[in-house]
Amino acid sequence: MNASPDTPPPESSDLIRADRLDFAYPDQPLFRALSFTVGPGLSVVRAGDGKGKSTLLRLMAGALAPSAGQLWRAPATVFFADPRDEREDALTARQCLRAHAGRFPDWNAAREQAMVERFDLAEHLDKGLFMLSTGTRRKVWLVAACASGARLVLLDQPFGALDAPARAVVAQCLTEAARDPVCGWVVADHELPASLADVVLAGLIDLGD
Repeated sequence: MNASPDTPPPESSDLIRADRLDFAYPDQPLFRALSFTVGPGLSVVRAGDGKGKSTLLRLMAGALAPSAGQLWRAPATVFFADPRDEREDALTARQCLRAHAGRFPDWNAAREQAMVERFDLAEHLDKGLFMLSTGTRRKVWLVAACASGARLVLLDQPFGALDAPARAVVAQCLTEAARDPVCGWVVADHELPASLADVVLAGLIDLGD
């Protein structure tokens, strides 16, 4: 793997470049010779179950290394929250947000408060993450993603387990992200939600069904 080789040309706005990536678990090959770039705006990784969409996000985040090929990532802040990660379960939602705030120098406290209100999370902030429903836990890390100020935001199935009002909030946030001239957002999901059908994507990585 070449995770972060030479600095790109000054005119390049690419945040990620992948060249002929291979990845396979011991009993499950996922993709071969996969090449793509991620730049500012909204990109989507679309795939069926077991086709590698979550794994590809982890590769982009640097949590995994490809079996072959090169992956270059710009020297920029990256937000990635794995919904399966249980390491923060002992924290309250408020403590979790504070921990994320400490990791991101451009954290936007006003944006955090606004997203807490939009997701109707105030009553849950002092509950342990282990006590929260799957949807409410997801709202916590969506607040963190929106407030992080990260140059690259990686979201795994952000609409999953959310009620209709929360899904509408996510759709609006992603619509705004699609117009961002500097930051890149990557969403992995089974299909592009109908609420984003008219959004102009910066890129689409289709891993098949």
